[in-house]
Amino acid sequence: MDIIGGSCRFGLWFVNVWWNEQAVYQVRFATTGLSGPVPPLLRKFCMGQPVDLLLLNSIATETDTLFGRIYNLVRGVPYGSTTTYGEIARRAGTAPRVVGQAMTRNPTPLVVPCHRIVGAHGIGGFSPLPEIKEALLSMEKKTVLRTKPKRKS
Repeated sequence: MDIIGGSCRFGLWFVNVWWNEQAVYQVRFATTGLSGPVPPLLRKFCMGQPVDLLLLNSIATETDTLFGRIYNLVRGVPYGSTTTYGEIARRAGTAPRVVGQAMTRNPTPLVVPCHRIVGAHGIGGFSPLPEIKEALLSMEKKTVLRTKPKRKS
């Protein structure tokens, strides 16, 4: 099956996605977009709708390597939540620096939500800009607050 590429918007950025019906192969933030479709779940996510991206497969999680195990742990961090590089490292049996390297090499950000992994004393990095990570976390937090059931008085 052929891999297709397309883009949707997240704020001022284009989210360029290469995918097919089996998996997402690459996600990149860019200043220019691609003409073509994007998986509907990713489009909804970028519009601030709470969706379960676990329904999409990522090539990053298909191998039984240390990075593959790290990516699977990261996929378990719920929408609107964060955890630290150190916590993922503890659960993977490695060092926080290795988790950071895996996040830097993550071929499918958003599908493997590396933006939800933060430093013990700060937000941590994100390619191409940490401001995108901040915007993603802010969007998820607002969405969770907006969709949280209201308490009855």
